[in-house]
Amino acid sequence: MTTSTTGTGQPGTTVPAGRDLSFAALGVTVLLWASAFVGIRAIGESYSPGALSLGRLAVAAIALSVLFVPRQLSARRERLPRGRTAWLIAGYGVLWFGAYNVALNAGEQHVDAGTAAMLVQLGPILIAVIAGLFLGEGFPKTLVIGLAIGFAGVTLIALGGDGSRNDLVGVVLCVLAAVLYAAGVLLQKPVMGTVSPLTVTWLGCVIGVVTCLPFVGQLVEETADAPTSAILGVVYLGLFPTALAFTVWAYALRRVGAGPASATTYLVPAIAIGLSWLFLAEVPTLLGFAGGVLCLVGVAVTRLRRR
Repeated sequence: MTTSTTGTGQPGTTVPAGRDLSFAALGVTVLLWASAFVGIRAIGESYSPGALSLGRLAVAAIALSVLFVPRQLSARRERLPRGRTAWLIAGYGVLWFGAYNVALNAGEQHVDAGTAAMLVQLGPILIAVIAGLFLGEGFPKTLVIGLAIGFAGVTLIALGGDGSRNDLVGVVLCVLAAVLYAAGVLLQKPVMGTVSPLTVTWLGCVIGVVTCLPFVGQLVEETADAPTSAILGVVYLGLFPTALAFTVWAYALRRVGAGPASATTYLVPAIAIGLSWLFLAEVPTLLGFAGGVLCLVGVAVTRLRRR
């Protein structure tokens, strides 16, 4: 990824409209991703985890095909990935778009939306751990300290259940979702320099759909019995937090750089908690909220080594 070098940002100069749109795009992305946690929680009674994943990804794949297919038929046609790149994209599609969604949907049947968002935010710590184990990046002091803080946060969240939600099963499933997210990001990263964001996202959705095909029977049965609001919820999750958000995210990432873009994801749990309170009348328990804050602090500490 490269960062745009246009514009100085100094007083008296004009910031290019493209840069303004980039930060607006980041705001839209964060809001949509936060809303996904609330949407999953809201329709979880009508759809099982696998069926919801398949429905959401199918909607996203169809929507992105509207953009991708005409481009492939035009003079700007992009050659599809092959060899190692194709295998990396396949792995990221299976783990991030497929398995991650199933684990998160299952987790949100046991924890509230805000808690799930805070647990998934452990992803950057886990990325650093995986890189240390398998990519030879080692374990600097800040990573070890951040990991300890994050683990303490997860422990508090696990202890913060109120009897009706936030049980240990949900915490484990959301941490598993964070692991799958981290693995998916590590697989995606090497291909972003050679494959366009639209192609990577479209292929990820298509591969995710194939991964979730065993749930097609459940999806058909549950859709037949689901209320209209739940069906519209699946469509919303596919069109906006998946198809639109990932495309807009890629647009912004190419213009403002990975550092500033990634920093905005720290806002996702806070927005998810606010939306969850507004639409679902639920907020994390006191211990759960304290644990979530520790998780975010742990992530921030691990990022200190990059600076």
